Amino acid sequence: MSDLAFGLMQDRPLLIASLLTHAARFSPSREIVSRSAAGARRYGYRAGDVRARKWAKGLQRLGVRPGDRIASLAWNTHRHFELFYAVPGLGAVLHTLNPRLWTEQLVYIVNHAEDSVLCFDPDLLELVEQLAPQLQSVRHFIVLADRDEMPNTSALDLLCAEDILGDDDFVWPSFDERTASVLCYTSGTTGMPKGVLCSHRSTVLHALYAQSGVAFGLTPTDSVLLVVPMFHAYGWSLPYVCAIAGAKLVLPGAAPTAQTIVDMIHAEAVTLSSGVPTVWTGVFDELERSKRDLGPLKRGLVGGSAMPPAMRRRLRDYGVEPVTGWGMTELSPLGSFTSSTPEIEALDDGARDQALYGSAGRVLYPLEIKVMLADGAEAGPGVAGDIWVRGPCVASGYFRGEGGALLDADGWFPTGDVGLIDEYGAIAITDRSKDLIKSGGEWISSADIEKAATECPGVAQAAAVAARHPKWQERPLLLVVPSRNVMPTREAILHALQARLAKWQLPDDVLFVDELPVTATGKIDKKVLRNRFGDHLINSKASEETLREGR
Repeated sequence: MSDLAFGLMQDRPLLIASLLTHAARFSPSREIVSRSAAGARRYGYRAGDVRARKWAKGLQRLGVRPGDRIASLAWNTHRHFELFYAVPGLGAVLHTLNPRLWTEQLVYIVNHAEDSVLCFDPDLLELVEQLAPQLQSVRHFIVLADRDEMPNTSALDLLCAEDILGDDDFVWPSFDERTASVLCYTSGTTGMPKGVLCSHRSTVLHALYAQSGVAFGLTPTDSVLLVVPMFHAYGWSLPYVCAIAGAKLVLPGAAPTAQTIVDMIHAEAVTLSSGVPTVWTGVFDELERSKRDLGPLKRGLVGGSAMPPAMRRRLRDYGVEPVTGWGMTELSPLGSFTSSTPEIEALDDGARDQALYGSAGRVLYPLEIKVMLADGAEAGPGVAGDIWVRGPCVASGYFRGEGGALLDADGWFPTGDVGLIDEYGAIAITDRSKDLIKSGGEWISSADIEKAATECPGVAQAAAVAARHPKWQERPLLLVVPSRNVMPTREAILHALQARLAKWQLPDDVLFVDELPVTATGKIDKKVLRNRFGDHLINSKASEETLREGR
């Protein structure tokens, strides 16, 4: 091929450490704030870069080599932030562990990844002591603490994080940008969790488009409260996005309460805060209790599951712009983000609101999406089907080949989500394929029922699941968590739903519960609900009434 076929551009690798180097040079004093029992620890990006390089030097002295997997069992703290750069920066792989998983799953994940080092927060010592005898490859246990915070144990030989830090003369090495960087196991698959292994290239590309103006769009004037755990889907990439922008990063530490979140929003002049719907529900309860507001907060990011319309309205009542998105660990993780268009802005208020928030946001470049019908044909605009994706930040398979070949012949990955692309280029997720309810040959969207239910007065949270039925095989059952100050009735909810759903889509019964079970990543656990309430309609008078009505 002629030399003229190539552009005359420098070929520099996209490496994660370069994000922190950039922040250290151009936003050296912008803060990283980390909450702990001893109070807030704060330093600038320049100091963060120095500490990350000391980490890399110290891990090297422990024998960590390129390609080794280093596990972190930690909350959102400055030391976990440092590991996000230090481990991939030296060519090793950071493996984030979710401490909320079952012990059996954690043992499987660590052994499957063959982690050589386990870094953990001191309050997780008891969990680590349970795991340690079953871990086959871990050589070193590092406590993410100061020397005077080290826990006492005779079961393990522990190293203190501050003691292993090396000199600050470590120079970030250069290597192939396709080198593995971060490993995160997803529980959204069947069977045991499966590993999604990112590369430096995919991680940096994802952080760049997540920081674009149609996504996070941060600037150095922003202050970001990262409530979403850093062990979940790479902290939605915010540890990297904030470094690109030079934005302040606020880390709430272990088990932040709703009061802690509100306190930090005010104390650290937070402009963007993230959280799953259950987190925001707790924040609203705290605001009602304390008679406070959300002060400087400008945007509230609701992710993990669909944002209920009532939550959107409550954020606006506090002067906060609600934003949402869609994604999954296999997408690195962001696939779409709330973003307006001139066509949306030209609509009247009600239609604009529906167009902007009735979806999961506009699809972000360079992600490609296609929507497929059951017969193998591609769906047209506005028609729902199975969502498939491909792109440079999409998984090509799971770690060690678990789950077999995932992609079709053209490289498309099946997400397991059902949805459509609307006229504004936004993606609307109508359900997870495994959560659809098939009643007498008709598919019913659990997401549609939940969205309608949360519009009913007195409903704080709602979950619709398939319950077994003697005639229709499956019928919808609605589980409701009432609002703190209002107790709705079953009849009132069903009456309200009649105006929003077709008769055959209405739930056969409504049950009230104190809380809904959540997965280790904070999503409503439909599997638990199906197991617990799957026979409710068969065992209740509700199924008899349904039979008499001929539904």
